[in-house]
Amino acid sequence: MPEVPHMVNQASIRSRAMNAVLVAAVVAAAGMLGYTIAHPPQLERYTEFYLLGPDGKTDGYLDELVLGEEALVIVGIVNREQKIQDYRVEIRAGGILLKEMVDIKLQTDEKWQKEVVFLPERAGMQQKVQFVLYKQGGDEAYESLYLWVDVYEGNISGKAGDLPVI
Repeated sequence: MPEVPHMVNQASIRSRAMNAVLVAAVVAAAGMLGYTIAHPPQLERYTEFYLLGPDGKTDGYLDELVLGEEALVIVGIVNREQKIQDYRVEIRAGGILLKEMVDIKLQTDEKWQKEVVFLPERAGMQQKVQFVLYKQGGDEAYESLYLWVDVYEGNISGKAGDLPVI
């Protein structure tokens, strides 16, 4: 008859080793969980700034206007800064301030979306109409978006080809 205690010893050693590995894994997992709770990951801080066409989609922007004709776009801001944030938006064309929206105060994750009408002040092809976002009363632009617009002096069907590029 074979010696049973020797077999029991080997099984007992394997069992103890497996238990030790299992205990070490549980301790390591608990340590990682404790670290994650004590040091939560930092959320990314940013501001969404976007333009939509008059129909609320990312297309359909007016790219041709007659001088004196108003253009409508939807300007949107979403505060992802993880704090209350104040914003200001300027609309410029050819270096001229066309419109300014001030005192836009947003809570964390709050969205501000507004139909905005602007009126270019001079005729010209490929006018860059800029929408500039500023944060917390700063003078440095945080973000800038733009549209290219052809502004005609007469009706659009006439499309004067000799308008200056601004």
